[in-house]
Amino acid sequence: MPPETRLSRSAKKCLARGPGPANWRALVLVAPMALLLGACGASHPKKAAPTPAVVTVLTLQPQPVTVTARFVGRLSAYREANVLARVAGVLLKRRYIEGAEVQAGQPLFEIDPAPYRAALDAALAALAQAKANAANAAVTARRDQALIGAHLVSQSQFDNDQAAARSTAALVQQAQANVESARINLGYTDVTSPIAGIAGEQQVTEGALVGQGTATLLTTVDQINPIYVNFNEPAAQQEQLTAAMQAGRIHLAGAQARVQLTLPDDTPYGQPGSLDFRSASVDPTTGTIALRGVIPNPDGRLLPGMFVTVRLTLGTAPHAFLVPQAAVQRDASGAAYVLTVNGSDTVVEKPIETEGTSGNNWIVWRGLVAGDQLIVSGIQSARPGAKVAPRTAQSTVGASR
Repeated sequence: MPPETRLSRSAKKCLARGPGPANWRALVLVAPMALLLGACGASHPKKAAPTPAVVTVLTLQPQPVTVTARFVGRLSAYREANVLARVAGVLLKRRYIEGAEVQAGQPLFEIDPAPYRAALDAALAALAQAKANAANAAVTARRDQALIGAHLVSQSQFDNDQAAARSTAALVQQAQANVESARINLGYTDVTSPIAGIAGEQQVTEGALVGQGTATLLTTVDQINPIYVNFNEPAAQQEQLTAAMQAGRIHLAGAQARVQLTLPDDTPYGQPGSLDFRSASVDPTTGTIALRGVIPNPDGRLLPGMFVTVRLTLGTAPHAFLVPQAAVQRDASGAAYVLTVNGSDTVVEKPIETEGTSGNNWIVWRGLVAGDQLIVSGIQSARPGAKVAPRTAQSTVGASR
């Protein structure tokens, strides 16, 4: 019932009772309140329509996109050689600077050569004796051959002299082998580097007896230009790439796969490398496939044992969309979707399927069409079916890197 109606009834009751003082006071108190309520009840302003949320949109166009993947890798030497004492003896001196670069064949250590030089001299003397014996036996055999026709030497004597000639000739060959062996052992007293690289720390000090029974490790030499980077790829990812290739969504790089490193301080390494090895089997304990890349390292900046971030170029998606990672959302089941704006400025939710990343963007191969207006900013204010005020982004999604 309107307040003015209630007022008129109260007034009527007061007037019906007569103009007593109490009735007049009630009428005076009720009237202003009724008028106030009537004024409030008579005003019914209409609710203003909500202002559309402002969102930033990006117009999407398909393009060829390089598909990459990131892994954590560890560097290792391209070649690593152990420098061993191959003969027994006392270590006399070290001939290199620890941690310095050495060349193949460069002397690194010297083992006391005196015993081996004496052994070589003895072998040379034995060779000379064997040669003399062989020469005498040969002369005797030739003389008997001339005399046997005159029956001055028996056939038995002639046969024995020929056998002696052959035996002494064999002893010469044996003596020559002994000389060569002694010369080799003497050469081993100068311990040289088997490869070019960085020589490591000395493992045995001067004056130590080395090479007794087994070869003694003296130091190591690492070749670090180029250098290996080892990393593992999940087997599931490899299966997805194979399926994408068979479906024609991706052209795999294969042997041309490029490897790019990021150093521990997040600095990109300027020298790209190439994929050198991919294992043909899956590690059953980790479910991964072992991969290895070769990276140029001319200035020695990369060192064995360092952990780096590896970006591997897997292939090319010839017809894909680059979508900023911040624009991709996921529902409760984990399925990816994005929000777009249609021609009537209405928000539309679109499920998508991705194919890895490129830089800071997802590579989307299903769910979008050319010209889609993707919401990249103001997503928290956008709801499917709601009206929005779209604004064009100042920049476009960058090409793949």
